[in-house]
Amino acid sequence: MMSTPTFKHFWRTSVIAGVTALAVLSTSVSAQQLRLTPGTPPAHPGHTPLFTVFQEEISAATDGRLRSVILGTEVANLGNMRNAIRSGLSDAGMFLPAYFPSDLPNINLVGDLSFMGTNSQAMGAAMTEYIVNCADCQAELKRLGVVYTTSHASDAYQILTTKPIRNAEDLRGLRLRVGGPHYARWAEAMGAVGANVSVGETFEAISQGVLDGTIASSADMISFRLDDVVKYVSTLRLGTYHSTISHAIGNNTWARLSADDRRAIAEASSLASAMSTQRWAFEMASAAEANARTKGIEFIDPSPELLAASEAFKAQDLASIVGRAEGRDGLTNVAAKMAEFERLVEKWTAFAESVDNDPEQIAEQVNREVWANVDFTRYGL
Repeated sequence: MMSTPTFKHFWRTSVIAGVTALAVLSTSVSAQQLRLTPGTPPAHPGHTPLFTVFQEEISAATDGRLRSVILGTEVANLGNMRNAIRSGLSDAGMFLPAYFPSDLPNINLVGDLSFMGTNSQAMGAAMTEYIVNCADCQAELKRLGVVYTTSHASDAYQILTTKPIRNAEDLRGLRLRVGGPHYARWAEAMGAVGANVSVGETFEAISQGVLDGTIASSADMISFRLDDVVKYVSTLRLGTYHSTISHAIGNNTWARLSADDRRAIAEASSLASAMSTQRWAFEMASAAEANARTKGIEFIDPSPELLAASEAFKAQDLASIVGRAEGRDGLTNVAAKMAEFERLVEKWTAFAESVDNDPEQIAEQVNREVWANVDFTRYGL
């Protein structure tokens, strides 16, 4: 774990007044003034530091040539981010491929391999290296009108509920918010019902009794105030959420940038993603648990029976992915793609552990291993 001074980036970031954001919306966009849309509230790591660090770094790396303004969720949220970027309302936004499964099947193939995730920093870096070098992924992104930068990842997901879960039987019939099809399959296998609800709507759905809980990061208890509605946390670890595009750049915006500025954006994204992963997976998860305990939320360790059932599902699900992806989604070379992603997960896990998950060292390594090999006169075009 890194020390507090590493987060100097947070405190240097300037606050953009709302009136400035509104003024920017009424002006024409140039390559020097970028509109950034995190799609999440400021308390969420997908906003701070993912976009606050990114904003600061692109300005510093380009000697102020690239200025930017961060716009709120009233301009673009996670659900309408695709339209916001394609229309030019946003120049760069956080994009979740899981929201658009039919558009990005190759990216979602590896994004859905959450159960491989044991080290959050490794998963973000592995996702980055994989997508940058995946021709089929890049073709999907081009059709969608966005350019990929990097990915960040959560801590291992747990089950946050209004009812206690101690064994497999306790899951039967529960309605749980799920963040992807793999979690939906897990819920179904455990006898629960998975609900495809936007993360921003989870609080209301649980408070109104529409949902019994969510499979999510414990940090959501802070980011989305879920500690006001959930009463229990099952500490069953269900892998990371890494199906993210930290800063998806609109094709038209990208085309207007110089090769040097494109590289500056990519490298700034590396640092912002690693910092966001550190915040999400380590800092906020720890703070959320401590805060939840003070509010009387009970943390329950899964029974051996539930652990065994979950592990059996993971093995069975992994074995079924190739046939499902090739048959339903029409993907090719699925086994080879999965093997390559697993190789990258192992590679980046070893590196992340060697530097004690230090985000700055991980970002520097991503720049050396990934972006140093990219021709920015051609990438994303």
